[in-house]
Amino acid sequence: MKSVRVGCVKYLNARPLIRGWPGNVEFDHPSALCQRLAKGQLDVALVSSFEFLRNPIYRIVDDISISSDGPVYSVVVAHRGEFSKIEEIELDPASETAVNLLRCLLAELGLTPRLSGRNSEGAGLHRARLIIGDQAISFRQNHAGEFQFWDLGEQWKKLTELPFVYALWLIRPDVPDAKSIAQRLRGLRDENLADIQVILSDAVADAADKKQEITQEFLDRYYNEHLRFGFGTREKQGLQTFADLCTKHGVLPKRVREFSLV
Repeated sequence: MKSVRVGCVKYLNARPLIRGWPGNVEFDHPSALCQRLAKGQLDVALVSSFEFLRNPIYRIVDDISISSDGPVYSVVVAHRGEFSKIEEIELDPASETAVNLLRCLLAELGLTPRLSGRNSEGAGLHRARLIIGDQAISFRQNHAGEFQFWDLGEQWKKLTELPFVYALWLIRPDVPDAKSIAQRLRGLRDENLADIQVILSDAVADAADKKQEITQEFLDRYYNEHLRFGFGTREKQGLQTFADLCTKHGVLPKRVREFSLV
């Protein structure tokens, strides 16, 4: 296992899936990890679920994901005023899953704000911003009274009545012994969830070192109420529904996608 090249997103939501891996782990943003996995610079990576839908050559580690079955808290559009009157949403390029989930939700709701890159011109009441991961957590805690937060996980559940899958462990097709890697990752997840208090304590200590105010009480709610770490029947249905909507709204070409599970 120590020779396997592993990549992982560097967010709080990934800690229960990676803490204790016996070898080196390269941490990066989701979009960077997707590129490195596609180029063969990594063997296995915890990356955006959209990467599999776009390029379904990978094997998915079964029974593991980062999902939500309702509000996720850390994938939100920060806005002021009525959401339906937003004219522009500034995107976070770090996660293709969140960006394309937003595209699908807006299309299904019949909303047509401009979607722009970072630091584009304009500001004010009719401009909003997509924020993900730890940055979203910090922003919400620091600006709770200034903004409203449109939670993409909550909106997806309202639309589909299904969970949404944000990230999966993907293994390149040329990597040998994928079953052993998958079994170790599932075991690691189970060990960490059984010892979640250690995860909480470590995360709070790391946040304090970075001068971030994240409490153990918040993380307990985040891990137990907002996040799911399985990939069962309903999560698979949610991922397939996401693929269907991406095709419907021109985000992805129409094709047959089979989940190759290990």
